[in-house]
Amino acid sequence: MLLSRCRREKPAGLNHYLGTEGYQALEKALAAGSAQVIAEVETSALLGRGGAEFPTGMKWKFTAQQEEMPKFIVCNADEGEPGTFKDKLLLDRDPHRIIEGMAIAGFAVGAEKGFLYVKGEYKDTLKSLHEAIAEAKKSGYLGQDILGSSFHFSIELRAGAGSYIVGEETALLESIEGKRGITRSKPPFPTQYGLFGKPTVINNVETLANIPDIILKGGAWYKSLGVEGASGTKLFSLSGMVKKPGIYELELGKRSLRDLICRLGEGMEGERRLKAVLPGGASTGFLTEEHLDIILDFASVKQAGSSLGSGGVLVFDESVSIPALVKHLFEFYLDESCGRCAPCRIGTKRISEALERLLSHKASHADLEQMKSLAEFMQISAACGLGSASPNPLLSSLRLFAGEYEALLKG
Repeated sequence: MLLSRCRREKPAGLNHYLGTEGYQALEKALAAGSAQVIAEVETSALLGRGGAEFPTGMKWKFTAQQEEMPKFIVCNADEGEPGTFKDKLLLDRDPHRIIEGMAIAGFAVGAEKGFLYVKGEYKDTLKSLHEAIAEAKKSGYLGQDILGSSFHFSIELRAGAGSYIVGEETALLESIEGKRGITRSKPPFPTQYGLFGKPTVINNVETLANIPDIILKGGAWYKSLGVEGASGTKLFSLSGMVKKPGIYELELGKRSLRDLICRLGEGMEGERRLKAVLPGGASTGFLTEEHLDIILDFASVKQAGSSLGSGGVLVFDESVSIPALVKHLFEFYLDESCGRCAPCRIGTKRISEALERLLSHKASHADLEQMKSLAEFMQISAACGLGSASPNPLLSSLRLFAGEYEALLKG
């Protein structure tokens, strides 16, 4: 579904897009009216695909109900979560799908301006998006009086500067406004007080990529895919020590982790044994070989102690030291913390230091307890998702791989 145009090595240009039902959903949306568009998205039960899993229709409805103008649509394409690379494929190969999704979102909530915020390292992606936006504007799918209607909508590209924290929605808004990318306190939420203090919808690339199909085929059709509480499909970026890494689209609730890793990914490199999996990016909890038969939907993975997150599935074999891997992750979080809140700023530093002592065989049981306490405190007190989610690999590994930590203690 989402990958239907992504088999091409070059971006799907406007002519190819139009030849495969492109912009028909926008035309249908303009004819149906904004209220009906939001109703279809609500019926679809589409949850945000960036990791927060917030109902998309509800977010749009909240924004549409705001009287203050102007309103904005922001596409979060700052794909910074380690192990996640699905959004880049959609942007590279099917840019008009994202443009159409943004335009429909704008029409639904009453916004005339959108910002497409792309990870700065994606230089080739930015170039192809510039070209696609120009194509859409020239052909009347962006700009004034779109498709003969009274709807106006434009998209401005913005490039990030390499900061992980701007993947958090309020930090992203700060960056677009030309400020340092640090998080805001919530509430108020962006649907009320977002970009430049105005009502704003912020959606992930994959979330917006689903919109044209939902409008064209109906919300009920989309909800018929997947299972209750997890409708539709999800993209998984499979990487690590597997024979066939890549991006795979699976219907939620219908396939297992084993199907993804051992069948689609063709199993472990060198016939080694699977040791650990981070199923939703580097800030989710570890799963093990015992979890291979869990079904890939939001509730099942949560029940197993982790999250589907951004869909970045990182696979590790028996040669990997889990404490060393967690130390590597915490070095990343320490570097990327914006420093706004003490739990994250100090917690990442103290945990990283304790892990360094552990790997040097200089840590004690007290250090393990301190790490656990700090990580738990970060989860409940950090100001944003980086601080609250970054402890997940540590806490889950202390539970699942306790022996590896114990073996590294001094004495």
